[in-house]
Amino acid sequence: MERILGLDVGSKTVGVAVSDLLGITAQGLEIIKIDEESGEFGLERMDELVKENKPGRFVLGLPKNMNNTLGPRAEASQNYGKLLEERYNLPVEYQDERLSTVEAERMLISNDTSRNKRKKVIDKLAAVLILQNYLEIHR
Repeated sequence: MERILGLDVGSKTVGVAVSDLLGITAQGLEIIKIDEESGEFGLERMDELVKENKPGRFVLGLPKNMNNTLGPRAEASQNYGKLLEERYNLPVEYQDERLSTVEAERMLISNDTSRNKRKKVIDKLAAVLILQNYLEIHR
């Protein structure tokens, strides 16, 4: 089996999760600060994560619109995916993530996590949910 890196790509951050070697569970790793507008994509840190975790592929959340069309955020995710494919020569797959951030927020609220703390972990948790959904579908 191989590890998979799951990513929740936003305009300011990338939430990162990794699968176990058996492809059963996803654990949150960290949140990488990026600045999409100025072309800063956190690739130096991604280099380190790829080196440490040796993934066989990436799974990126694809934030489709509720009517199943792709908007600007989905296109930004796909552009990030292309960057990763070219840089690491690894396959990139996309997982529908329409509700993962909402689900992550709901989980944190139900655990009574403060708003400030939620902001710090939401993207990482969203990455975990994206990757976990992918693992369950492809089991």
